[in-house]
Amino acid sequence: MKERKQNPRILQWHPAFYAGLQIELEAEADLLVFESEHQLGTRPVEYKSPSDYLSVDDFYKVYGYTCFYKADTTKTGSIGIQDITITLVCHRYPRSLIRHLKEERGYDIGKEEDGIYYITGDKIPIQLILTKELSEEQNLWLKSLTDDLEKPETAKRLIEQYRKHKGNSLYKSVMNLIVRANKAKFEEAKAMCEALEELMKDELEAKKAEGKAEGILALLNDLGQVPESLQVKIMAQKNTELLNQWLKYAAKAETINDFVQKTNSQ
Repeated sequence: MKERKQNPRILQWHPAFYAGLQIELEAEADLLVFESEHQLGTRPVEYKSPSDYLSVDDFYKVYGYTCFYKADTTKTGSIGIQDITITLVCHRYPRSLIRHLKEERGYDIGKEEDGIYYITGDKIPIQLILTKELSEEQNLWLKSLTDDLEKPETAKRLIEQYRKHKGNSLYKSVMNLIVRANKAKFEEAKAMCEALEELMKDELEAKKAEGKAEGILALLNDLGQVPESLQVKIMAQKNTELLNQWLKYAAKAETINDFVQKTNSQ
């Protein structure tokens, strides 16, 4: 994927999109198998981040992959052409691509519902999803995968929904990306920001503990080879107060054994 802007704060859109897709298809999850990446699959999905553009060449790349997937099997005809679909996902309406598909390939393109277009005229069913046009009521998470969240009310809805699924790693993945990409929008309302901090408190504490544990190991590595069992013990510790104490021990210790004796005496 080629980004048009060079941003030192690189955001990983694809993992968040994959998580958001699973959230939106939650009701049908028992009928589906989700794979974040597969060397050979039958339903290629091309996703473009908000700052990227879906081009004519992108279409042919996906179409080419699809034909390869159909043919690259151990048994001829084991994947039927009727079993293959193509999904293209982007933020903005790709006018050049749409014009090309209509004029050069003779396809018909119709809007099925908000943000979802069916492209017909090929043996392979193709759909185009424009996340910007999706219904907030039906597709809140995919629609919100943007660096230009339009309304503070949307941020509020996201927080409310996140609160209901706080322990779900999919929601955490999407929410973390949306907040990082729209920091100013979430900071517009102090109450919202405080609510978000409270929701993500456990995650922030875990990251803080992990950072302290890594600091301890860095100090101990200067003293010699750190036994694997000790590494596991330090990284597994989540009590930040205790880690602060261990950090002091590691800074003062002359040997790794000094550190071990100090921590064992607690």
